[in-house]
Amino acid sequence: MMNSVKLPASWCLLAMGDISDVVGGGTPRTNNQDCFGGNIPWITPADLSTHKDKGISKGARSITEIGYTESGAKWLPKGSILFSSRAPIGYVAIAECPLTTNQGFKSFVPHKGISSEYVYYWLSSAKQLAEELASGTTFLEISGSKAALIPFPLAPSTEQTRIVEKLEELLSDLDAGVAELKAAQRKLGQYRQSLLKAAVEGALTASWRAQHTPTETGAQLLERILAERRARWEAQQLAKFEAQGKAPPKDWRKKYPEPVRPEISGLSELPKGWVWSSIGQCFQVAVGATPSRKDPSYWVGKIPWVSSGEVRFSRITATKEMITEQGLNNSSTQINPIGSVLLGMIGEGKTRGQVAILDVPAANNQNCAAIWVSETDIPPEYVYYWLWSQYEETRRGSSGNNQPALNKSIVERISFPIAPPDEMKQIVRQVDRELNAAAEQERAIEYALKQSAAQRKNILKAAFSGQLVPQDPDDEPAAVLLERIRAQRAAATIKAPPRRRP
Repeated sequence: MMNSVKLPASWCLLAMGDISDVVGGGTPRTNNQDCFGGNIPWITPADLSTHKDKGISKGARSITEIGYTESGAKWLPKGSILFSSRAPIGYVAIAECPLTTNQGFKSFVPHKGISSEYVYYWLSSAKQLAEELASGTTFLEISGSKAALIPFPLAPSTEQTRIVEKLEELLSDLDAGVAELKAAQRKLGQYRQSLLKAAVEGALTASWRAQHTPTETGAQLLERILAERRARWEAQQLAKFEAQGKAPPKDWRKKYPEPVRPEISGLSELPKGWVWSSIGQCFQVAVGATPSRKDPSYWVGKIPWVSSGEVRFSRITATKEMITEQGLNNSSTQINPIGSVLLGMIGEGKTRGQVAILDVPAANNQNCAAIWVSETDIPPEYVYYWLWSQYEETRRGSSGNNQPALNKSIVERISFPIAPPDEMKQIVRQVDRELNAAAEQERAIEYALKQSAAQRKNILKAAFSGQLVPQDPDDEPAAVLLERIRAQRAAATIKAPPRRRP
């Protein structure tokens, strides 16, 4: 790749092993506490995963003389460039003091005349070149001998200094812009949560409410929902009796399963015309299932099937998998109507508590609950926004220690504020409008961040092809510097002990 780059006449294209010594690291026995907690700085790739500064002086852990003696760790002098060689390849930092690393690094100790900052910036742009030299099945790793082969464009010493100065000027401005963009992203996230909170507490529509008289209050709507739910149940029971050729037994209506009533103690006061309810009191909640994966006749059918991993604060217009009629009939899942709101109950990371609206009839797995909002006059978007606003609270309401999870009973007990129908529609309209505007801003920020990343690449590419700063004919050519490094290596007949404390 570097062979195709035309370098200035005063430069040389070499390998990292030509201008530096490659040094590995090591880890003491982790089950021996005497190896850790000493005064020897010890860096792991994990320490660089969130590290933003150019230099580093210590990691999360340190090792003792015992740990140093029994491990393969080696002292690295100040100015060494740490380069992570696996899981992942490409973290870079400069040692601000003598320190050691674990085996996840192949560090470079530059020779005299080679700027540590110059090497740092080069390696921060050379991840792909390093990965091309790596090998491994579980994860890529670059060996010490391969790390020494990473291409290196050697500029004259004085030009290295000019390049570093220009890079730090340009990249500091670029980084400041990126920081502002990311701050704007965080503010948009905070605004979204504030908007949802204001919407479901009635603050967003306070002025609208003052100018409109509801034709039906939240309490009246709840009463109607409960009556309609009971009527549906009774109709279903009568249909069953008729299908069985039986007369309804005495007091059969008393077997109606009363919906879950809300626990309103401790809940905030709602605006006039609103009423507290619960998800289970307003809606039927259905938990699905996964048809057996062992039977191919259950899969690749025509019935959309949603896994909890697809429930991601969004609308679901298509699913990743489809099941057959056999799969539907041989499992305890069901087809949920359009407008159902899905709530993730179990899942890795942040899946639990996330919500989505079904825009297609679809079955679901056992790790998410389907809330049948479409059986009522409540907009599914209103329920979606309420559950979105309660994301953290819902997650805290999970049960279980090893793998916290929700279940149908917990979902049914989630509190739910019912506003007058007209006001719920107005809330949805206002929130939709504001979230669409925020999404436009989010897209603009993401585009600007991509542009910044591309600009950073272009700056580094210009720097290491000799186009960032002008060449000075009075500079000592890189070839002369290289000959001096080679002469110094040849003359070094006495080597210092490799593991000696500097």
